[in-house]
Amino acid sequence: MKNTLADRKKSRIGSNTVMLMITIALFILLYGAGCLMYADKEFGRLQNFLNVMINNAGLIIVACGVTCVMLTGGIDISVGSVVAMTCMFMSVGLAEWGMSSGALIALILLIGVVFGAVQGFCIAYLEIQPFIVTMAGLFFARGMTAVISTQQVSVPFESWFGQLSQIKCEIPFGIGAYLNKKGVLVTPYVRITVVIALIVALVTFLMLRYTKFGRSLYAVGGNQQSAALMGLNVKKTRMLSHVLCSFYATLGGLCFCLNTMCGTPTQATGLEMDAISSAVIGGTLLTGGVGNVVGTLFGVLINGTISSLVKFNGKLVASWANIITAVLLCFFILLQAIFAKLKERQK
Repeated sequence: MKNTLADRKKSRIGSNTVMLMITIALFILLYGAGCLMYADKEFGRLQNFLNVMINNAGLIIVACGVTCVMLTGGIDISVGSVVAMTCMFMSVGLAEWGMSSGALIALILLIGVVFGAVQGFCIAYLEIQPFIVTMAGLFFARGMTAVISTQQVSVPFESWFGQLSQIKCEIPFGIGAYLNKKGVLVTPYVRITVVIALIVALVTFLMLRYTKFGRSLYAVGGNQQSAALMGLNVKKTRMLSHVLCSFYATLGGLCFCLNTMCGTPTQATGLEMDAISSAVIGGTLLTGGVGNVVGTLFGVLINGTISSLVKFNGKLVASWANIITAVLLCFFILLQAIFAKLKERQK
């Protein structure tokens, strides 16, 4: 009996590791291909890779939250609209309402918690389908964005939040430094948003791996009935996953706002699909129970690299990035189905 359980656990760990290795290898392959194809345009510079991180810092945070929900077997398609609402709230609050940056940030994060709690309660305790609930949340948040303002509103640079967007964290020891066309030494850097995103990813990784709540997410996604028999509060776990996801969506929205320095009614359209696709490409199962934020992080980097490759090409329209992402998404869903079939045969 012990040997059988050990074999099953070893098989499960093996399949998860294989998915993660495929994701990492794909990122290395894509980025390496870019370095070879666009060597004349200096695609391989460290700053170009850091720019991918900068441009997708908000998405990394949002995707970490979506991963936590997907681990329970759920879904959240409201996160893109929550990001847009966050950006508009922050921009209008600073530019027109005269509120302080600190008060706005605290209020926005609180709104994210409440928003997630309402959605989580409807899903976990009222047993309404996650897709329906979060679709309602999507329309509500997008509508509230337009209620706040129907125009593009810029963040005042003189505000504390605006000053935060100007902070550059240079890479130490001159790693990746280069001379520009004017002969000036340029040191690679990242924005504060990247630092926040990596901290969130690390904290989420440790939470999923070493805390009771993290293990509960996997258990609930693996089998809700078995999780309940183990003494886990399934409904509470599902609700808290949505609270965490919405909190991350508002935090990611703040980072998104730091990059764009404005709020618009159509901002972050489709971001929820980018977050879900990044999680799936990173190895998170749509049925729950399997996944990790390391894979999600590389999933975001793959999406960002594809967009960067299309941009460096100069001849392809931006929609080609969506087409390539769709192909990769189908490929990883197919891989998930294959591994699921192999697991059933081993049982």
